[in-house]
Amino acid sequence: MPHNKPTLILVHEPEKACFDRLVAEGFAAERAIEISSYLAQSTDLAPEFGQLAAACEKHDLAFIAVELDGAAEILAKADRVQTVVWTLTDGIAYFRGGAAPALARLNGLRTIGVDDALFALCQDKFRSGAVLGTLGLPVPQAGLARNGEWLVAPPASSAGWFVKPNRLGAKIGIWPDSRCHDLGHALELSLRVFAHYRDDVVVQPYVAGRNARASFLGLKPDTGIEALGVAFVDSGGDFQTMADSMALYGDTGQAAKAAGTYAEPELEAVGASQPEADRKIGAIAQKLMRALGLRDVFSVDFRVEADDTVHLIEFEVCPGLPCFDFRDYCRRQWGMSLADAMAETAANRLTT
Repeated sequence: MPHNKPTLILVHEPEKACFDRLVAEGFAAERAIEISSYLAQSTDLAPEFGQLAAACEKHDLAFIAVELDGAAEILAKADRVQTVVWTLTDGIAYFRGGAAPALARLNGLRTIGVDDALFALCQDKFRSGAVLGTLGLPVPQAGLARNGEWLVAPPASSAGWFVKPNRLGAKIGIWPDSRCHDLGHALELSLRVFAHYRDDVVVQPYVAGRNARASFLGLKPDTGIEALGVAFVDSGGDFQTMADSMALYGDTGQAAKAAGTYAEPELEAVGASQPEADRKIGAIAQKLMRALGLRDVFSVDFRVEADDTVHLIEFEVCPGLPCFDFRDYCRRQWGMSLADAMAETAANRLTT
């Protein structure tokens, strides 16, 4: 641990560490593979740690990548004045990355990202939705079911319902039948989710529209909502399933690239075709920043209807930095590679 040089510490939880722990806890290997795949950004970013170190060196920063299991010891020894901590992967249930910003706070270290309390909130979709609704934001109402029983009855919906795990990663669906047209099937899905993943399900009225993502990186401390990048993310399907996700990231995604079968979803600026929807999304993100405390680095997922109706689906405090959409955002908004954008962000935090 260098003590004479400003240092960026990147804390990440590897897929294998998560997989081994889940298997030890009794999860079937196939389920453990699926669950741990949500940590694929650790797998995808690891080959670029050398590039990150070189980019940091340009700013006279040291770079240290720390696996989560070793973070407590490393952060306890870090220099409070010359260290900034960036948490790559979050989690409060299957994943444990939410502990990293709490450890940083415990040791008096500066962080890039939101307060640790929001790491927990964003990972519990039902509680998060309740808070977002209280703020007056356009989030779909939700019911909650556990293992075939309603804990909170879902609202009526003429368009059917959408069923998703409450705490597992950030996906908006697991299987192709996650959209259903009767509540009996929603309860069957909750049985399946509980058997596979030991999780509750959120059951929301289905909302039509295109999937859109707002990305944000506060490269400079005074960066505001003007740096938000909002894009439609079109993958050819109505929503992303577990299989879709696994085909894009981690070892499966790397194998697809090697085989020449990898295909990224298409990105299109929302403002190019629906400027009013783009304006609404910006206003929602602004409220999330002011009222909820989002800052530094985050993403927000939406559904956008053709008439510019916007539905807020969820927010992420640890967006997939090495994913295609965030890399594209760094290029378009900041004119930088991911490594250079991360290094400059860290340098600005340590020199202001």
